[in-house]
Amino acid sequence: MASSMTFSKTLTILGVLALGACMQGNAEAVTRLDVPELTHAVADVPNPQFIEGQCWGRDTSPALIETITEQVIVQKEKTDDSGVVISPAIYRTKTHQRIVRERAEVWFRTPCDQELNFELISSLQRALRARKLYSGPIDGVLDEETDAAIRKFQTPRGLDSKVLSLAAARQLGLIAIERPKGRS
Repeated sequence: MASSMTFSKTLTILGVLALGACMQGNAEAVTRLDVPELTHAVADVPNPQFIEGQCWGRDTSPALIETITEQVIVQKEKTDDSGVVISPAIYRTKTHQRIVRERAEVWFRTPCDQELNFELISSLQRALRARKLYSGPIDGVLDEETDAAIRKFQTPRGLDSKVLSLAAARQLGLIAIERPKGRS
């Protein structure tokens, strides 16, 4: 009896996961990935949230630098008493840069290597295809096209990375969401 209940629960969970992987994404209802699996860190400081048995990815976004060019007057124009320009104004081009956004490293939980098997990657490709983010073959290979589709899915959710985050895998219905301990 207990065995059939476990089998029934397993089928229900698999059905929910399959449904989640096939549902169309809604651009207006984007769920961000940044709680709690996404953690921001600075430079090469080790992430304080490392826990044995968890896998983490790191992505670096470069600094965004803006170049500002302006014309600065060196000498004003000279005019005679009637207002006729005798010599035009002289300008100098001044260029300087400013940092709009500092370089940042982002640490985030990822599926561990043993989870990134043919079946999971094939399901990932199908889920991304269902959301019209991937048009390549369903071949279970993490190639450039799959990486680009992962980035397209994750960027509006707060993670601009081609590395699949655990939160994205869960949102796509590929990996079960952990339940708090003590609940069944």
